Amino acid sequence: MNAAIDLLVGKLGGLVPRHGIVLGSGLGSLVSELTDAVRIPYRDLPGFPVSAVSGHAGEVVAGRLGGVPVIMLSGRVHYYEKGDANAMRLPIEVLKGLGVQSLFLTNSAGSLLEEMAPGSVMQITDHINYSGMNPLIGEESDHRFVGMTSAYDGDLSVSMRKAAEKLGIKLFHGVYMWFSGPSFETPAEIRMARLLGADAVGMSTVPEVIIARMLGLRVAAASVITNYGAGMTGSELSHEETKDMAPVGGARLAAILKEMIAGGGSNNE
Repeated sequence: MNAAIDLLVGKLGGLVPRHGIVLGSGLGSLVSELTDAVRIPYRDLPGFPVSAVSGHAGEVVAGRLGGVPVIMLSGRVHYYEKGDANAMRLPIEVLKGLGVQSLFLTNSAGSLLEEMAPGSVMQITDHINYSGMNPLIGEESDHRFVGMTSAYDGDLSVSMRKAAEKLGIKLFHGVYMWFSGPSFETPAEIRMARLLGADAVGMSTVPEVIIARMLGLRVAAASVITNYGAGMTGSELSHEETKDMAPVGGARLAAILKEMIAGGGSNNE
């Protein structure tokens, strides 16, 4: 970890980011909003995992978003790639080591609500870890016993809603259920998820929330809705559909995040 931190400190030229963002599918446009951007591929950073999922760039990008120093993880490694729920721990630890205090997590997800159509954005207010996996399994310290009652920071949640309101963007909010993937859910699983109180389903983010909370980071998260859940439309789901639809809601979420951070709504220093 220290080797990656030292390398990044040398590349950042004195930039000290307080905000970190994990970019899921469709959020690549946010990178272009940065000024004085510095890009470092994951493969050049000791210990960083490299994703093999199409649509995930796999690079660290740092710069200023509306004048505010930020650092982005453009692309993530998922549990389903190697069966490792802890895959994103080192990158998040590195962000913490660089001075990041707030982490904004994004993903693409399937909607379980008829009114939340593809292209929508849903703020995650809570989650259900249906996969049963946990990134802290094997952690030998008492830090593994992380309270999750307030996993999603209340102040950041309010800031996200205010930013969306200011921009005139409809922001849904609800519960995200994590399935391990990589296969999509069945219609029966979607019906079950709805009964259990989920509003959207996806294959990421929850392990990152758990890791971030263990590290003491403030967390906010949102999903770009790319499809309806299996069985809701009669059509089969595909990764191509996810990649095609992600930029639609991605542009909306990118605008919200920029307003949150650059507009001072996330307690900027």
